[in-house]
Amino acid sequence: MTTPTAPRLGTALARLLVLAAALLGVLLAGAAPASAHAALTGSDPQDGAVVATAPQEVGLTFSEQVAMSPDSIRVLDPSGRRADTGEIIDLCSGAVVKYGVALRAGLPDGTYTVAWQTVSADSHPIAGAFTFSIGAPSATSVALPEQAAGGGVVGALYGIARYLSYAGFAVLVGGGAFVLLCWPRGAGVRPVQQTVVRGWLTLTGATLVMLLLRGPYTGSGKLADVFDLGGLQAVLQTKTGAALTSRLLLLGAAALFVAVLFGAYARRTDPKERKDLAFGLGLGGTVVAAGIAGTWALAEHASTGIQPGIAMPVDILHLLAVATWLGGLTTLLVALYRAPSVERAAVERFSRVAFVSVAVLVATGIYQSWRQVGSWSALTGTRYGQLLLVKIGLMAVLVGIAWISRRWTRRLAERAPTLPEPESGSEPKAEGAEKDLEDEGLENEAPDDEDAGDDRPADADADGEDAPEEIDPERAAQLARQRAAVATARRKKARDADPERTGLRRSVLTEAAVAVVLLAVTTVLTSTEPGRTEEEAARTGGTTAGSTAVPDRPVDFRLPFDTGGVDGKGVVRLSLDPGRTGANALHLFVERPNGKPLDVPEIKVNLTLEEKGVGPLPVAPDRIQTGHWSASGVQLPLPGEWRIQVTVRTSEIDQTTIEKNVKIG
Repeated sequence: MTTPTAPRLGTALARLLVLAAALLGVLLAGAAPASAHAALTGSDPQDGAVVATAPQEVGLTFSEQVAMSPDSIRVLDPSGRRADTGEIIDLCSGAVVKYGVALRAGLPDGTYTVAWQTVSADSHPIAGAFTFSIGAPSATSVALPEQAAGGGVVGALYGIARYLSYAGFAVLVGGGAFVLLCWPRGAGVRPVQQTVVRGWLTLTGATLVMLLLRGPYTGSGKLADVFDLGGLQAVLQTKTGAALTSRLLLLGAAALFVAVLFGAYARRTDPKERKDLAFGLGLGGTVVAAGIAGTWALAEHASTGIQPGIAMPVDILHLLAVATWLGGLTTLLVALYRAPSVERAAVERFSRVAFVSVAVLVATGIYQSWRQVGSWSALTGTRYGQLLLVKIGLMAVLVGIAWISRRWTRRLAERAPTLPEPESGSEPKAEGAEKDLEDEGLENEAPDDEDAGDDRPADADADGEDAPEEIDPERAAQLARQRAAVATARRKKARDADPERTGLRRSVLTEAAVAVVLLAVTTVLTSTEPGRTEEEAARTGGTTAGSTAVPDRPVDFRLPFDTGGVDGKGVVRLSLDPGRTGANALHLFVERPNGKPLDVPEIKVNLTLEEKGVGPLPVAPDRIQTGHWSASGVQLPLPGEWRIQVTVRTSEIDQTTIEKNVKIG
């Protein structure tokens, strides 16, 4: 006969976790290779330019600070040989972040390829390539790697380690907080202890993996380079390497915290001593947890961009609130399914702690959203903004499920369990065990045949006086195990008979499944270029502000637009070749936010040189194909700063005008 038990992490949990894993897979599969905070905003020479003579150097301009290495910029001639000296030149000036590499003397005519790879200030690798020609374009044998920076097997493993590090941090910090703030008795419950220890092990292991993978993740992309000690030494000298090393040191202190929590604290019986120790653990644990959270704030988005002095403490608060809520939720789930019982008071205390955590999350999340997105158009028109909307939606779902859990908590039966839990060290009672053994499939074993026919011992004397009975230790242990199994089964029956407690377990299980997906979205967000940066890079159009176009260097920039109608958002890429006085070829490419061509009914261009009173000169380009418009012989009669206005019409009534100032030589 099968044994009826309390709902286990079986069918229901398996289904929810499979669903969560599927959603996680969709999110990670749809994620592009890690893009970053910094973006290339300009180059000198520009992409596709044809210069009359070889320049002395090639310069790259970025939107944010980057970490350059001697091999970050490579210039290859048409045959694939290095055309640069390998000397990185710092060309930064004020707020302009620009680096270059010197070229060798006497370079022949032909098409040259510039390949670059670096690491942005928020720890993510970025890379790219473009070409320019000296004299005239030519064929080139240069084959650039198809794999993007931070992609491939190494990128996937690094992303998994990042996810596990967040999950481990949440369980470690949230589990410890749950025990100290909500359920002190849980310090002596083995499943709770195992959960928190596994959180520590997961975070420690993931941090070590990230440290080993960091070199190939930002460099070659080859898994074999994990064992390159020289590369590891170089990683340790970077900001991210210092953050990961600091995290490992803090995890050593966290191990001491866990040992005291589940050791000395769990064994304390004196209320005053227990209270004093809880205060010390709470204070020390908060400092250690904040330090570990600070390792993320130090190395990622919070450390760069606007207001880093405010953003870093806010990011630490945000991470601590996430860990307290989701980690506490995980520990509560384990306790509900695997611990003998959880008091209603403990669940109510966690409900209050979760409410405070959500309030902190909302406050810090609003600030982070403003800082990283910056505008409504970026919220809906960039990948970061779209992921943020998904995260907000999942948060709303979690809050709704938490409200249901709170209702179940209020309805929990106040009565004591039918069968009280045995005190520590006492033997469970087996009164009424026979019926329960039958119900649970644990029938008593019959005695041996030789003893079954007579209740009187064989060595009883003739007067009917019984001799002392010898107890078989193996038999006694077997009976004790049976009695314990009966008692456990009865406690589970009593627990499962409470529908409120069953409903609470199911709602908390659903919360945990949604939290798995929420954590995945958060992980992808931390490796995605913020919406504010993406829009700023689009506005600069791949060329530095105020840069002067010289002969044989075409003007090429991108402008985002939004007409407000259906299918009204996108980007216009404009190319003016050769970008000098006289006749020019004008090309316009209209693209959707995802980069695919967008067909619009009409597009017009006006050119104005205000300082000389020239213009506006209208240009009506012809439609070549979907998303491509062109006009030849566009005359720019005088040099100076020209204002280029582009009017895009996406329907009969929806249109907008965007503009850009460029200098024409």
